[in-house]
Amino acid sequence: MKSALDNHRLRIEYSVRIALIVLLGALVVSIIMLSCVPPVSKDALTHHLAMPKLYLQQGGIYEIPWARWSYYPMNLDLLYMIPLYFGNDIIPKFIHFAFALMTSGLIFGYLKKRTHTLYALLGVITFLSIPIIVKLSITAYVDLGLIFFSTAALICLFKWVESRFNWKFLILSAICCGLAVGTKYTGLIGFFLITLFVIFIYSKSAVPTAGNQIKAIGFGAVFIAVTLIVFSPWAIKNYLWTANPIYPLYKSWFGTPVEKAAPARSAYPGAAENSVSDFHSQDPRGEWSHFAVRKIVYKEKWWETALIPIRIFFQGQDENPKYFDGRLTPLLFFFPFFAFMWISRDSPELRTEKKILLAFSIFFILFAFAQRDMRIRYISPAIPPLVLLSILGFKALIAEIKSRFPGFSGKIYTGIVLAVTSLLLFQNAGYLVEQFRYVQPIGYISGRVGRDDYIEKYRPEYAVIKFANQNIPADAKILGVYLGNRGYYSERELIFAHNKILWWSLDYENSAQKMWSDLKRTGITHLIIRYDLFENQIKNNYNEDQRRTIALFFKNHLELLFSKNGYGLFGVRADSG
Repeated sequence: MKSALDNHRLRIEYSVRIALIVLLGALVVSIIMLSCVPPVSKDALTHHLAMPKLYLQQGGIYEIPWARWSYYPMNLDLLYMIPLYFGNDIIPKFIHFAFALMTSGLIFGYLKKRTHTLYALLGVITFLSIPIIVKLSITAYVDLGLIFFSTAALICLFKWVESRFNWKFLILSAICCGLAVGTKYTGLIGFFLITLFVIFIYSKSAVPTAGNQIKAIGFGAVFIAVTLIVFSPWAIKNYLWTANPIYPLYKSWFGTPVEKAAPARSAYPGAAENSVSDFHSQDPRGEWSHFAVRKIVYKEKWWETALIPIRIFFQGQDENPKYFDGRLTPLLFFFPFFAFMWISRDSPELRTEKKILLAFSIFFILFAFAQRDMRIRYISPAIPPLVLLSILGFKALIAEIKSRFPGFSGKIYTGIVLAVTSLLLFQNAGYLVEQFRYVQPIGYISGRVGRDDYIEKYRPEYAVIKFANQNIPADAKILGVYLGNRGYYSERELIFAHNKILWWSLDYENSAQKMWSDLKRTGITHLIIRYDLFENQIKNNYNEDQRRTIALFFKNHLELLFSKNGYGLFGVRADSG
C-alpha cells in the first residue's frame, strides 16, 4: 500500500515537474521573440548602446562632458561593444537576458538545496515572469547584470558562513560585489549592506572576545578592499577626469563639477573647446528633492509617499514615473511573511540566511527610496532575495497546512493556496501578453515590417535622423532640441541642449544675429527640433519681444530641410542673412 502511494506521489511530482519545465520553456521562448526587434528603449538609445557606439567610432573610451551618464560604470556596456562592432544591436538584448538566466541558475541552485526541485523550478518561473524582469530581459539595459552580481555576492556570503569562514568565498563575494558596483552605481547600496553583514555575521558566530571582534573588522576590511579593487578602473577614470571617483554622485563631497574639473568639449574631437558647456542647462525640477516632486507635481499626500516601499508591489506602471516606471507582483510582498512564521523549525544556517535576505531586501528598498525618486529598476537587486523568501514561505505554508490538516480539509486549504499563487503568476502571464501587443515582434521577425519602419513607429524622430544621415554632409554637427538625448541612430555628430535650448539668447540682449553667431562659433551646422515641446517652451516662458526675436532667428538664419512626425531638421545658414 505504501509503495503504491509513493509511486502515485512520484508520478504526480513528475507530471508537475514536466508542466513547470514546459511553462519555463514557453516563458524563455517568449522573451527571446520579444527581444528580436531593433532597440527603441530610451536608455539604450541615450546610454547603453549610444556610449559604446561613440567609443567604437573614436577608437576607445574618452570623456563626454555633455553626457552625464557617460561617467557611470559600464561593465555590461563594454560587452555590448562586441556585437556593435560587428553591426548588430539586437544581440546586446540577449547578453542582458543571459544575466537573468544566470540569476535564475543561482535561484534554482539555492532552492534545490534547501527545498525541492519543484520549488526550485517554481522560483525560477516566478523570477523570470515578474513584469520588471520581463521588461528588462527584452531591453539592452544593465540592471540584470547588477541583479546577477548582487545575488551572486549574497550566495557566496552564505557559502562563506557555511564553510566556517573560508577566505575563498569571502573573496568571491567581494569580487561579485565589485562587479555589481562596476555595472551600476546602485550596487553601492548592496556593497554597503553586505559589508555590514560580513562584520555582523562573524561577530555573532565567534566567541565575543576582543580578538574576534578585530578579526570581524578585518574580514570587513578585506571585503571592502577587494570590492574597491574590482571597481577601481571606473573610479580611477572618473577621478582623473572630474576629481570625483563616483561622479556624478556626491559632487558636493568632491569639489568642483566636471565642467571645471576638465575642459568642456564635444563628444567628438576637433570641436570648439566650449561648445557643450554653452548649451548645457538643467531642468529646474532638478533642484527639488524627489519628495518635493511627488508633493508638488504628483499631488501626493505625505502618507502616500511614505507608503511607496509597499505601494511598489501593487501600483507599478510602465513608462509612468508617478507609479515607479515598472511593475512587480504582490506575490513578493505576501509570501515572505510565511518564511518567518515557523522559522524556529529551521536550521540555524537557514534562519541566518532568511534574516540576511530579508534585511538586504528591506534596507535596499529603503535606501533607494530615500536617495531618489522611486523606479522599480532602482530596487531590482532586492528582487531575487524576495523571490527566495517567497518560495521558502510558500513551502513553509504548504508544510504547515499538511501538518495541521492531514485529511480532506488540508487538501482544500492547499488548493486555495495553489489557486492564489496561480492567480498571481497568471497576472505575470497577462503582462507578457501585453508586451507582445506593444512590441509586436511577429511582424518584424516575419519580414512584413522593415527595420526603418519598425524603429520609426516607436521613435518618431527616427525619420528626421535617417534623412540627416543620408542627406547632410558627413562632417555636419547637429544640435538636438527636445530629442530626449536619443542619439544612437544618428550617423552625424549629434549633441544635445538639455531642456533649455537656444535661450542663451536672453544673455545676448535678445539679438537673433548673436544667436546665429554663437551657433557658428560653436560649429553647429544643423538643428533637429521636436515641435510640440519647443513651441510649449516658447509659449509658457517668453514674452512677446523674446518670441519675436526667436521667430526672426528662424526666418533669417535657419532653413527647414525636412519635417516628419512632429520633428524638423533645420540647416544653419552660412551667412548672417
